[in-house]
Amino acid sequence: MSTHHAQDPAGTRDEDATVRHVRLQVELVLEITDASLLAAAALDRLAADPAVPQAERGHAREAVQRDEAEALAHLVDPFDLVAAVPGVELVQASWSSAHTDYDPADEEWDLYDDAVGGEDDEGGLPPAR
Repeated sequence: MSTHHAQDPAGTRDEDATVRHVRLQVELVLEITDASLLAAAALDRLAADPAVPQAERGHAREAVQRDEAEALAHLVDPFDLVAAVPGVELVQASWSSAHTDYDPADEEWDLYDDAVGGEDDEGGLPPAR
């Protein structure tokens, strides 16, 4: 799991302003339709990423080629989800990627059950079909 922290190093926040924080939780289940294409994209991203130390690149390349979840972790960045959203600043993010046994018929995977009933104020939307 990777954890990144973003702060206000320039001190540009108005100290008198009320700062409100919102935790946005997103859970995705992705089907790997082309593992080779996924690994190639992750290897390209890894090769172009100056933040990955040279000493770690070999291990990262092996992990990306061996494990689709590792490849996804190199390609999906929560910063990209909110970069263009006006009026917000990402102050902390963490994400992980792991294999899962997915069964859409299993009630465990009904992520929107509470949201549809109107009792959930997390703003969940019904799944796209």
